[in-house]
Amino acid sequence: MQYVNLGRTALKVSRLCLGTMNFGPQTTESDSYAIMDKALDLGINFFDTADVYGWKKGEGITEQIIGRWFAQGGGRREKVVIATKVYNDMGDWPNTSRLSKLHMRRALDASLKRLKTDFVDIYQFHHIHREATWDEIWEFCEGAVQQGKVLYIGSSNFAGWHIAQANEAAARRNFLGLVSEQSIYHLLNRNIELEVLPACAAYGLGVIPWSPLAGGLLGGVLQKITEGRRAGREADVEKNRSKLEPWEALCKVLGEKPADVALAWMIQNPIITAPIIGPRTLDQLTGSMRVLDIKLSDETNQKLNEIFPGRKTAPEDYAW
Repeated sequence: MQYVNLGRTALKVSRLCLGTMNFGPQTTESDSYAIMDKALDLGINFFDTADVYGWKKGEGITEQIIGRWFAQGGGRREKVVIATKVYNDMGDWPNTSRLSKLHMRRALDASLKRLKTDFVDIYQFHHIHREATWDEIWEFCEGAVQQGKVLYIGSSNFAGWHIAQANEAAARRNFLGLVSEQSIYHLLNRNIELEVLPACAAYGLGVIPWSPLAGGLLGGVLQKITEGRRAGREADVEKNRSKLEPWEALCKVLGEKPADVALAWMIQNPIITAPIIGPRTLDQLTGSMRVLDIKLSDETNQKLNEIFPGRKTAPEDYAW
């Protein structure tokens, strides 16, 4: 396994991040345990979750599964950099969602209880909350850090200007501010190249892409259809067929699985810390390790850019 610093911090995390969103709804608890144990065996030390995962309001099912796995001991908690999130609705009463001090205090304590841990390594805002001022947000975070309940703060689904606004406000308070950003990013959606990636580079945030395989579209979906397997998302497949056909043909020439090439393309960019992989099975997890050995040539990268045109940095992307 390869390890890199998370943004401008000294924290070392694996180049692949284990996403846990499937734990509970699609992956049984026992299988989830097996996946997490195998991830540690493979050297993956970076796990991502959220209080809302499990999709039963207020229950935090996925966090509970991880907490019971931690409770087995064997150094599991000590080996893992655990990141969770706050924002989404966890109840039917006012102040059970978003980024007020009241909700974040309750949400953090609830996450710690479910995860059976004294602190989370990275506490992430799952979305921007435009009604909350950064003074309110950072005041809560400063307290959580001082109490030892949180080590680092991250964001998810932020615009570039949100990152700038947040970290400028943090700097005025002599607070570390955001150290990571989770964004949707894959070959079919390169919009964060416009402003989010430049903002992360300028402020020293690590980038943790979610959905790096575009929900499976970049994982050899056309081949699966040819083999008679159900691909799902048929409308998306047809919408992107003109790109997926040359994409899978190129991967065939390279002799690599499309999913591995998609991830290899991503981690070759030094601004990318760790794409989130969300395996439902052990085979899917172990199969992802091939990506660490793939080196893409300049010629291959050029062909990828022809198939999947990227974005220039703003404002040059849209202005002279």
